[in-house]
Formats: sequence, C-alpha cells, structure tokens
Amino acid sequence: MNARLRSAAAAAGLGLSIAVRGALAQAPSTGSGQAYPVKPVRIIVPTSPGGGNDFVARTAGQGLSDRLGQQFIIDNRPGAGGSIGTAIVAKAAPDGYTLLLGFVGQLAMYSHVEKTEYDPQRDFIGISLLASSYHVMAVHPSLPVRSVKELIAFAKAHPGELHYSSGNIWTPTHLVPELFNAATGIRLVPIHYKGSGPSVIGVLTGETQVIMSSVTAVMPHVRSKRLVALAVTSPKRTPVAPEVPTLVELGVRGVEAPSWYAIVAPAATPRPIVDKLHSELAALSTQPDFQSLFRKQALEPTSKTPEEFAVFLRGENEKWSKIVKAIKAQ
Repeated sequence: MNARLRSAAAAAGLGLSIAVRGALAQAPSTGSGQAYPVKPVRIIVPTSPGGGNDFVARTAGQGLSDRLGQQFIIDNRPGAGGSIGTAIVAKAAPDGYTLLLGFVGQLAMYSHVEKTEYDPQRDFIGISLLASSYHVMAVHPSLPVRSVKELIAFAKAHPGELHYSSGNIWTPTHLVPELFNAATGIRLVPIHYKGSGPSVIGVLTGETQVIMSSVTAVMPHVRSKRLVALAVTSPKRTPVAPEVPTLVELGVRGVEAPSWYAIVAPAATPRPIVDKLHSELAALSTQPDFQSLFRKQALEPTSKTPEEFAVFLRGENEKWSKIVKAIKAQ
C-alpha cells in the first residue's frame, strides 16, 4: 500500500498530500517500509491439537488471514503445562511474526509452581483477549455413576481409586478438578497428559474415569455416548448443552473458575503492529459468523485492549497464586 501511494504521487509530479502522509504514518511498518504483514505469521499454540486452545487459535488465525491477506499458521508446541511453547514466543524476535495463543494455564497458573523461562507479565504484550469458557465434568460410561451426587458417594466409598484426566500439570484441567476435590471433600487422583486432546483419549480408553475439560473437547464424545456428562462449571447452564446441570445447581460451589484465551506477542513488539492486530481482532469479535463459531463451542467472544489485558492478567495471576498455594498446602 505504501509503495503504491508513493508511485501514484511521483507519477503525478506532486509531493505527498496530507492524506497520503497520514496513511503512511499510520500503517504498521515491518522495518523495511512495507506495511505489516508482508509474510506469513506464526501463532504458537502451547498445547496439542484437538482442544479448546487449538480451536480458538485456528478460528482467530483464519479470521486474521481473511482480513489481512497473509497466512496465520498454527504451530502446536505442547509440553510442561504450556511453558515450552510460551518460552519460544518470549524469546522470539519482536517483529509481529511470532504470536502466542495465551491461556489461563501458562499465563496465570504454571509460573506459580514451576520455574519458567518467561515472566507472564514482563515478557509479553497482550494483543487482545479472545474468549472465555467453562468446563464440563464427564465420566466414562463404565463408571457406575450418573450424577454428581453418585460420583461423590462412589469416591468416598473408594478413596484414591478414581482418576481424572489432566491436560497437563498446573493447567485448568488439573486445577479445576482440584477445586472440585476441595469443595466436596473427596480425592480424585490426576493422571497428567501432554494436552487436552490426549487427556480426552485417556478417559475415552478408560485409563481414567473422570474428566473436567472444555465443552469443545468433551461434548462431541457425550453426544456419541462415549462419555456421560454430569455437570458444567459455569454459573448458569450453557446453551450448547442445556440438559446438563451446573455444579452450583447441585449444591457444589467454588468451582466456577473460567478458562480464557488471548493472543499475545513478545513484549518489545512495535506498538503500531500491536494496535493493528488488536484492531482486527476486535473487529472480528463483533462479526456474527465469528461469534456463532465460538458460541457453538460454549466460548464467549470478547475483546480487551493491551492496557485492559495487562490489568486483567495481573488480577488473574494474583487469584491463581492464592489458589495454587492453597492446593499445594493440602
């Protein structure tokens, strides 16, 4: 765009008009004078394919590709609670061509229990919050329970014998069931996998008996009768599965912590590029087709400016730091 504007002005034998100079000043630059983006952009997803993180990244990436005319390529880098992929982005060149699908696990939970190669609040700048969601509690059909009350009774009668699938240690699929343990006085034991996709396979094969994971990951298997849904962790029933009661309805409180997803970049990424990406994602979040795709997966689309996200992230870190300390103390 900048080159075309300059060529047009030169051909007319005129200096750049005020309007053209304004457009050139506002266009995010790659450092070579070209408008961003001029090549494919990589979005690292620090979990395995097939879960909620992957779905959000691919949906947002496709939307950005359509709007900006460049490929936004999804690169799954699972492991260590999401910290491996996250560290890659923290160390990447801050040029707008390596982004991160950030989620509550690796940006607000994991660093409170394990030493990481990044600081969630120092090493990243938020482009935008994308969506929030809650969890579905489901069990393998072979487990002789069909309600939360029956699950609690069975767990108390068989202490330490029931296992739940964790997408990775110190992530929502680990900590939300631990909140359930604390709220009910039972002890479901975690088995940790490298991502939500493998964790679902764990319960489908009967290696574990219980899972609390995203609607995206769990409900297709509930619909196919391979899992049995017992409850959702949202404050009210989800339109995606209105027949499934909430834990609050069933008298279990304190497990309503939501998951959230965001696009972030290395902290030193030029502000014009950050603002460009934020503007496009904010516009996407208002599009009916984009909203429909998210809501079909029980994801609520949203948006926050970089400044709003920084405040939000600080609050999330404070909240989960207290929860992690309490769980470790138990």
